[in-house]
Order: sequence, then C-alpha cells, then structure tokens
Amino acid sequence: MSGNPGEATEHAGFISLKIKSNDGIEVFFWTKRNIKLLKLMIAYCDRKELDINTIVFLMDGTAIKAEQTPDELQLEDGDEIDAFEQQI
Repeated sequence: MSGNPGEATEHAGFISLKIKSNDGIEVFFWTKRNIKLLKLMIAYCDRKELDINTIVFLMDGTAIKAEQTPDELQLEDGDEIDAFEQQI
C-alpha cells in the first residue's frame, strides 16, 4: 500500500462524489461504489433540509434513478451530480 490516501479508499470500494445545487453550493460525500444512490440522495436532502420528492438529481443532464449505483453509472472519484428543485 502506498502513501496516497486516495488509493486506499479506491481499493476499499469507496468513491468521493459531490452534489452541486443550482445556487452553486457543493456538498461532498464518500459512498461505496455498489450502494444505491438513494442513500446519498436522502443524506443530501437531510443535510440541506429539503424534501427528497422535490429534488431531481442529474448526471451530465440525465436524471439519476434512486436504485442506480455509482458503478452502474460508471461514476469516477470526484464526479459531480447536479441537484435541482423540480419546477411545479
């Protein structure tokens, strides 16, 4: 094992992701690559005191489904997910 801390977490199956809101605020998370993104979405909404039913999460302009995992979406360490309030 080398002294690079990123290598240790990468090998352990974790990934660092950031969620950016439309007001430009970024929230960083560590998550396992095989965990459903619903867990990350709930954590984000709890932290920002938002109703999860009013937020849409996008990766490169495409809506993310709660049951998808970082591996399924081929997310890489440091990738950014956009979070927007749905317009009603």
